[in-house]
Amino acid sequence: MTSSNDVQRTIIRNKLLGRWAAEKLALTGRDADAYSDDLARSTVDPERSDVFSKIRKDFDAAGVAQSDEQILRVMTEFMLKAGSLMPTTRGGSRDAAAVMLARNLQSG
Repeated sequence: MTSSNDVQRTIIRNKLLGRWAAEKLALTGRDADAYSDDLARSTVDPERSDVFSKIRKDFDAAGVAQSDEQILRVMTEFMLKAGSLMPTTRGGSRDAAAVMLARNLQSG
């Protein structure tokens, strides 16, 4: 990642990815929010930035049947979606929350 836009896009991607993974892991409510927030925060922590490995490990531990290719495909789809959710575009309130989280993580 070379620019703040790249970091912000990745934070948003990881937030979306976290929601998807939480659903697959049957997490709901605050547990699902905490999981997706943790993935988003990991973007700015070099020691925890490998979200693919975290999801792969969590899916394996929970018996969630998703191939590496499926996870990588979803990661790519959400990266593309994250680009469309950048601050210059308007999304729903959950999307706005992801953008706000990205901004907060970048400034912290």
